[in-house]
Amino acid sequence: MAGHSQFKNIMHRKGAQDIRRARQFAKLIREITVSAKQGLPDPAANPRLRAACAAARQSNMPRDTIERAIKKAAGVSGSEDYVEVRYEGYGPAGVAIIVEALTDNRNRTASDVRTAFAKHGGSLGESNSVSFMFDRIGVVRYPAAAASADAMLEAAIEAGADDVLSNQDGHEVICAIDEVFAVRDALEQRFGEPETAKLDWRPTTTTTLDEDSARAVLKLIDALDDSDDVQNVYANFEIPEPVMQALDA
Repeated sequence: MAGHSQFKNIMHRKGAQDIRRARQFAKLIREITVSAKQGLPDPAANPRLRAACAAARQSNMPRDTIERAIKKAAGVSGSEDYVEVRYEGYGPAGVAIIVEALTDNRNRTASDVRTAFAKHGGSLGESNSVSFMFDRIGVVRYPAAAASADAMLEAAIEAGADDVLSNQDGHEVICAIDEVFAVRDALEQRFGEPETAKLDWRPTTTTTLDEDSARAVLKLIDALDDSDDVQNVYANFEIPEPVMQALDA
């Protein structure tokens, strides 16, 4: 029975991983669709689409899947008419949360997001109720092996970026939101394709969480991320290393 139980656990874990992978692919395809419909269906001439395709490749999405999504968005019959929406609210311990979504049904998405907040100790707020606690920035990310910290900083400054954060995990090049694709293109000529190039919400102040609050906040974020319509979730919390270790135990 122990062997059978272990096999079932492995199967359940694999099933959960497959579900997460399928959900991630669906979100990436949705971003590709919107990007292709808002501009030319050619990544070389459409910076947002190019970034979406790069993110899809980073997640190991097959090339033919990416190409089908672009062709479907550019087709005569069109495809789903997605719109971009943003929700803001507070989670447990007063954590500020921003939710970005792409949806073809605003009522459904609003209901899903409101339910997730309500069931996990949060409250959905009005537009701009928490975004003032974040900076809207452009971020281009490279692995640490792409260049030394000095080389990346020099290249980023020449490209028009504002700052570079380098550590053992990689390089984050920070720039204005209207410069992200120009900075990306300039850096790509020197260091190759980045891991990501996108707009980000970066908190200006953070809330440090204890174990109970951290567990509650993470459950809310997981619930939000489970929605097919939700693309990104941003929050202004920090979890100390001892608390992370306790959560992982």
